[in-house]
Amino acid sequence: MPAGRLGPAAQSARRPPPLLPLLLFCVLGAPRDGSGALPPEKPFNISCWSKNMKDLTCRWTPGAHGETFLHTNYSLKYKLRWYGQDNTCEEYHTVGPHSCHIPKDLALFTPYEIWVEATNRLGSARSDVLTLDILDVVTTDPPPDVHVSRVGGLEDQLSVRWVSPPALKDFLFQAKYQIRYRVEDSVDWKVVDDVSNQTSCRLAGLKPGTVYFVQVRCNPFGIYGSKKAGIWSEWSHPTAASTPRSERPGPGGGACEQRGGEPSSGPVRRELKQFLGWLKKHAYCSNLSFRLYDQWRAWMQKSHKTRNQDEGILPSGRRSAARGPAR
Repeated sequence: MPAGRLGPAAQSARRPPPLLPLLLFCVLGAPRDGSGALPPEKPFNISCWSKNMKDLTCRWTPGAHGETFLHTNYSLKYKLRWYGQDNTCEEYHTVGPHSCHIPKDLALFTPYEIWVEATNRLGSARSDVLTLDILDVVTTDPPPDVHVSRVGGLEDQLSVRWVSPPALKDFLFQAKYQIRYRVEDSVDWKVVDDVSNQTSCRLAGLKPGTVYFVQVRCNPFGIYGSKKAGIWSEWSHPTAASTPRSERPGPGGGACEQRGGEPSSGPVRRELKQFLGWLKKHAYCSNLSFRLYDQWRAWMQKSHKTRNQDEGILPSGRRSAARGPAR
């Protein structure tokens, strides 16, 4: 063999590996069988919630690609974090294809470890472990007995009242509520966020003579001191009510305001108009707003009545006849 040349064995050792198997691995990824099936990928995005602290429901996403083209079994496993044995959830597909429901025998004040295992004949995969406390993932039923009614003859307002979730009445917790409402011929809801923990609210700035649908939902949080935000319940069934029809002519109606009406100028009137305008633009649900608005209306009615008496105007709007001195 000439000097400087390598033998067949050495040349074979220095030859780069074939590119075809490497390309196939990059394109196809994990190994498949002859039918094109895949082993499962790691499940992810596990989320869980407890209905009134009595059960636990979890769901997950099956993997990045999802479809394995092969029957794959998913098992939800759970156990107490510091002790206890592994348990397997048995009620699957309760809220979707990748979900499971644990109906009872759950401990409070102790964290759980939860994970999902996916298995088929080509392999298996296990999700990351989710650690949670039942008290941190509590939700409840929608508020019952939602009632919507008119506020006297006020044409732009409705009163909404409801009852706290009865399933949580024996537990120490706080509650937040949300209201949403829409007009009868619309699908767009307007949400009122600042209801806090009250069980009543007055909606203002509504259209006169209009049917509204109203729903309420609840977020129980701070159960036994939990620091988590809580989980919103479903919305209650829609409750319908209508605002009174307006008896006042609209702009351009051609009618004149009676002389005994409210003053239309002056700094006090301007301030009251600003105050009323702010209230009508917002759905207000605090007791302070109720008192302020009702006191303002009572003051205006009293002022209006006194002015009519001073000017000798009858309730019908006609001026009374002046009496001369008695003879």
